[in-house]
Amino acid sequence: MTYEPRTYRRTAHPSGLVCFEVAIKETDLQVCAAEDMTDLAEDLVVRARWEIESFIRGHPYFRETLTPIDVPAEAPPIVKRMAEAGRIARVGPMAAVAGAIAEYVARGLAEVSPEVVVENGGDIYMMGREERTVALWAGDGGVKGLGLLVRGGLQPVAVCTSSGQVGHSLSFGTADAVTVLARNGALADAVATALANRVREPDDIERAIEAARNVMGILGVIVTVEGHLGAWGNVRLVSLAEADDEAEGDEDSGAADEAAPEAADDTGSEAV
Repeated sequence: MTYEPRTYRRTAHPSGLVCFEVAIKETDLQVCAAEDMTDLAEDLVVRARWEIESFIRGHPYFRETLTPIDVPAEAPPIVKRMAEAGRIARVGPMAAVAGAIAEYVARGLAEVSPEVVVENGGDIYMMGREERTVALWAGDGGVKGLGLLVRGGLQPVAVCTSSGQVGHSLSFGTADAVTVLARNGALADAVATALANRVREPDDIERAIEAARNVMGILGVIVTVEGHLGAWGNVRLVSLAEADDEAEGDEDSGAADEAAPEAADDTGSEAV
């Protein structure tokens, strides 16, 4: 597994939004909103991390375990969401941390910005009504040139990816990428991790999709391995070249650019 610098962020251009980066400790976000809201986004990251880190100080096993764990009723809400996601996906709660923080920040910003896209190492949370295109990428050997069209009616939605080939996150599989859609960011992240753990060859694609279909709250899934791809649910794949052409045509006619493709993640494959 290799670390991929987040150079894909240079290509991000969600129409009508201002993009900025927020990095605090291990959390490294690209945020796109109605205007530069760096101060508010940083405050939200600090709050989310404080809730998680404070809990871990008293319960260090929460950070270490690779299996589900129960947490007390008085645990912070973000901790409980991570633990519940881990229980459903049958993985440790920290498998849900990136998606959980992305949603936490997006929902906080949505109180003052009608359109928000938060990307946390390839795990994305989107809120708004604008149609956006999420570029799918899984390293040099993976599927290229495809995007996931996310209509406004599907939002708010998380688009989270795990990979056995790209990024620093732990995976026991060899999938190029597994991308999961759900309203719940922690759940999408945890399920993507769980599915990627079980994908090692093309024959595993169908089994991974069937597993995703059996998880309540999962809206769609895309699985790629060794150049093979399978998808299920609320998934509409598009050519990134065509999306870019349409966007340029809209700009030439004076209309707003609908497509907002970016690129993949540093943890496995994809982004807004």
